[in-house]
Amino acid sequence: MPITLENKLSNLINEIKEIKKDLILQELKKTRISKHKINKWKMLGEKVSSKWENISVIEEINQQREKS
Repeated sequence: MPITLENKLSNLINEIKEIKKDLILQELKKTRISKHKINKWKMLGEKVSSKWENISVIEEINQQREKS
């Protein structure tokens, strides 16, 4: 029995919805990975800052940029 036009349209709509869900899930995964990397950099910055006397990593970077 041939598929009706309505059934074809319904199938396409369902496929588009599935693709949309997959894209959203991929974006969420990318966001989680990015946030994790940012947190790791922040922790590293805090660790370095704690070893330096009276200067934070950000202040040091700014001073280095001003020298250039």
